[in-house]
Amino acid sequence: DLSDPYKAVINSVKLEGDVLKVRNKYFPIKNKVYVLGFGKASCSMAKALEDLMIDKIEEGLVVTKYGYSLPLEKIKVIEAGHPIPDENSLKGALEGVELAKKVDKDDLLIVLISGGGSALFTLPENGISLEDKIKTNELLLKSGAKIHEINTVRKHISKVKGGKLSKLVKGTLVGLIISDVVGDNLEVIASGPTVKDPTTFRDAYRILKLYDLWDSIPESVRKHIKLGMEGKAEETLKEDLPNVHNFLIASNRILCEGVTEKCSKMGYDAHILTTALEGEAREVATAFGSIIQEIYSFNRPFKKPCILIAGGETTVTIEGESGLGGPNQEFALSVAKKIAGLRGVAVLAMDTDGTDGPTDSAGGLVDSYTVELLKREGVDVDEYLKRHNSYEALKRAKALLVTGPTRTNLNSIVIAVIL
Repeated sequence: DLSDPYKAVINSVKLEGDVLKVRNKYFPIKNKVYVLGFGKASCSMAKALEDLMIDKIEEGLVVTKYGYSLPLEKIKVIEAGHPIPDENSLKGALEGVELAKKVDKDDLLIVLISGGGSALFTLPENGISLEDKIKTNELLLKSGAKIHEINTVRKHISKVKGGKLSKLVKGTLVGLIISDVVGDNLEVIASGPTVKDPTTFRDAYRILKLYDLWDSIPESVRKHIKLGMEGKAEETLKEDLPNVHNFLIASNRILCEGVTEKCSKMGYDAHILTTALEGEAREVATAFGSIIQEIYSFNRPFKKPCILIAGGETTVTIEGESGLGGPNQEFALSVAKKIAGLRGVAVLAMDTDGTDGPTDSAGGLVDSYTVELLKREGVDVDEYLKRHNSYEALKRAKALLVTGPTRTNLNSIVIAVIL
């Protein structure tokens, strides 16, 4: 329930006559209500709004990932590319901008924002083609840069991110946000289209230099960032707008707390280690596995049996040729080495959106027998990790977790059971 975007909206929004109540704030409906959404959870969120107030909705549009759509009555759905934007991402953003411009001063625009919104709602700045934006995006995703660093660059080559979307709206804007970023920083989620942004063109330049990408990104992107540093291109939004109200309605932290509560009700001793898990997937997994070993052997810092829970977003840095996988699959394969032979130990690492990296798997479920099984199959785990080919290894071990589209996105979650 805690990862369900439909329920997150239903629990946060109420219609009381001609007044929209979000948490403890009231927004009178004086005229038309528009809905604009983008992200992996946007269809589920939009369905909740239709069920709550379909008669009040004048017009709406949501842009979601291929395979993540739901049938809606009044709200148009466009499926687009993620993690790499495509022509439909551009089409969705152009139509979304036109919708935002329709909102008059007495109108209300409800913006539904969730993870994946950055790629799904793409409108490059003048002079930057979609191809150039895609190339920049691909280079950033492969560089090992953190999500907030990637978004800093994205915001400065976009016409809608970094609060720029909210600048187009004359009426009241209510943002309902589902977080897919560590720390729940609103300006980072989907690159913060309705939130002021503290980052600058100089920050974007510094990040590109830091990850050695400045000379390899397209010339049009370099040119725009240079113009920005010279004060000749529009900066992102720097002040709070009085007509804009943003609400965080679901997050990885809330999910981890809910999982802990559920485990406790089932009689298990459950502990959240962190909801800020970050770093290179296989290295973080090694550290996580070390904690499991300590509990298993010495009953510290917790006594077994127990359950460990962690949330966040690990990364994979790819250099040269690589196989197939994603951060959670790489985490699972790496932690399998640390728990090998520890009977009664199992670890689940999954992306809550159902797709880990460019694969059809959400992650992996490994136990103390996984490495043993792979050895019998002739699989060298270290070699597969080196080539970032975790998908194939986990497939051989029948340890892939395949959920299909979950229509939500609350980062990744790791659950370890130590009996």
